[in-house]
Amino acid sequence: MSEEQEPPPDSKLTRSKERWAREGKFLTGKIARPEDQRLPPGQHLTRDWPVLDLGFLPNLSRERWRLDVHGAVENPLYWDFAQFLAQEQSHFVSDIHCVTTWSRYDNQWDGLSSSDLLAACRPREEARFVVLHSNDGYTTNLAIEDFAAEDALLAHSWSGAPLDAEHGGPVRLVVPHLYFWKSAKWLKAIEFLADDAPGYWEVRGYHNRGDPWTEQRYSEA
Repeated sequence: MSEEQEPPPDSKLTRSKERWAREGKFLTGKIARPEDQRLPPGQHLTRDWPVLDLGFLPNLSRERWRLDVHGAVENPLYWDFAQFLAQEQSHFVSDIHCVTTWSRYDNQWDGLSSSDLLAACRPREEARFVVLHSNDGYTTNLAIEDFAAEDALLAHSWSGAPLDAEHGGPVRLVVPHLYFWKSAKWLKAIEFLADDAPGYWEVRGYHNRGDPWTEQRYSEA
């Protein structure tokens, strides 16, 4: 297993987002607009792809990148980028919905589908949760059913080009049906667990699941 990177000290953005959670900022209590059923409540469309992170940009080439898949699995994996690319590749088109209220339509992704990763590592019967570990120390948690969604993937390319560093390259997770903080950037490890383990934002007031359509922005507590 690779050495764990400690998260950087809380940034101004982190402190602001924690305050938003306490205040319930951006919550509308509405449903999707009738004229645009693709846009969740409280969201607005953008053509840009805003950059949000913890204030630390990992400098990681494809040659140095590694993926460690471990925990409650029958077949632990430790792939370099060439081994990752040698797996069956998928192409998906999906929307992004960020908890900070922007959405972006029709993003084109190439990478390894989560279902193909699951077939390769073979989670044990007790595996019910997944924790994503990033190279900047970030973590986030998912129920295994959300990780296994049919359009979820470990993406290495966006719009036909390698995923750049500021957007999570060499490889990031993409889980389109949840708010985008669940789609961990700079992915380095995937851990399968029997018990849930809330991640960076989940312990800072953000919802444990993060469904945009029901505005699961913040913790129900």
